[in-house]
Amino acid sequence: MVIGLVYGDLLMRVLYRTRPYEQKAGSANALYEHWSVKCRQDLLQGKRRTFKENIYNIVRDFDNLPITDAVKPRVGLVGEILVKYHPGANNNLVDVLEEEGAEAVIPDILTFFLYCAYDSTVAHNLLAGSLMERIQDQLFIKVVEFYQRHLRNALNKSKRFHAPLTIEELAKLATKHISLGHTTGEGWLLTAEMIE
Repeated sequence: MVIGLVYGDLLMRVLYRTRPYEQKAGSANALYEHWSVKCRQDLLQGKRRTFKENIYNIVRDFDNLPITDAVKPRVGLVGEILVKYHPGANNNLVDVLEEEGAEAVIPDILTFFLYCAYDSTVAHNLLAGSLMERIQDQLFIKVVEFYQRHLRNALNKSKRFHAPLTIEELAKLATKHISLGHTTGEGWLLTAEMIE
């Protein structure tokens, strides 16, 4: 599951960053489809080496996709998880933004799951949460970070993309403006996503 989410986040990140600037219409979507099919097939094999190679190759291919040197406004989409990611729930907002000449910036979906896991640490520290849940969720975060390290490294070495912040870095950003004990809706994550 984690590998699939890492693939999905990476593909969404590189597609939305390049598609508004592509020189040949449809080239970013075609590259996305190619890699989407390959990643789904490779998920069935479950080889970590193939996963790592795919991550670096996806970034390389999107780094080399011919794009214009246009400068467009970047519009961040934050909010409720379904509305943020599902085109039917947000009235195809990404398409609308791109048609209007903007670049949509959407946080990774895996960040939401990391936020949920990180909240057990916050609950334990601030709200008398369970130590066992904290330990389990910290283990989950470590597993996710184990797989995301390849994504971060590949994106940091690219010429077009930047790596997402860790959940700890996002939490640190949010604490300047809101308590991590804020649990209404998606809590402090919305604030952190806006700052990022």
